[in-house]
Amino acid sequence: MARNRPRSPRRYRGWALILACLLLAFAVWVLSRMRPQDLPWTAIDLSAPVGAFTGRKLAALGDDPQHCRLLLGEAGIEHEDMPVIDPGGECRVENALRPDGGARTILFRPRSPAITCPVAAGLALWEWHVVQPAAQRIFGQRVEEIDHLGSYNCRRIAGGEDRPWSEHASANALDIGGFRLADGTRIDVRRDWAGDGRKAQFLRAARDGACDLFATVLSPDYNAAHADHFHFDQSRRGVLGWRSCR
Repeated sequence: MARNRPRSPRRYRGWALILACLLLAFAVWVLSRMRPQDLPWTAIDLSAPVGAFTGRKLAALGDDPQHCRLLLGEAGIEHEDMPVIDPGGECRVENALRPDGGARTILFRPRSPAITCPVAAGLALWEWHVVQPAAQRIFGQRVEEIDHLGSYNCRRIAGGEDRPWSEHASANALDIGGFRLADGTRIDVRRDWAGDGRKAQFLRAARDGACDLFATVLSPDYNAAHADHFHFDQSRRGVLGWRSCR
């Protein structure tokens, strides 16, 4: 009577590999249904919570300005398209817009800046998911206005002639100087960053949360040139996952 041949260990490994692949595919399918913002291949949704790949997707919106504007409109973010900025040289900006309030966004002082669409989208998510929750948690009230120090500036980084062009030269950056709460309280980056009081706690929460949404976030912790503001930009390097948070 013939004996049964033992099954090859290689066959067991093959079935184990197939089972592992099936389980992985099922896990990815479940994740895509529950938190698509955590997957690199899903489209960005500005109404969704911030996920692991939200920052990269925001930076990538610079490749398709019209689609980015469509997403702003779907999220209730009103804006005004700006004329082409063309001083000559490397500082031509074709797709700047000016956030114009709307049902879901706060106001800027002195007025809304001219910025790229990816920066505008990042600012909206920053307000909804970082700034307002932190203000409610720490002060029990909302932020009504954000003080900014400007966006577009045709210059190189740190003003050096041999340095790369700044993201400000393409309106792809914004400097934030402070915040105003509903009761009129002002929170100033220069004055209130140091220490461990409530204003300092709020500023650090605002800076830390921005790091998930912008390619570059610079604060007073970076250097003396940023002692009075936060610098946010959507550098193209952010599409590849490069981030700077200081």
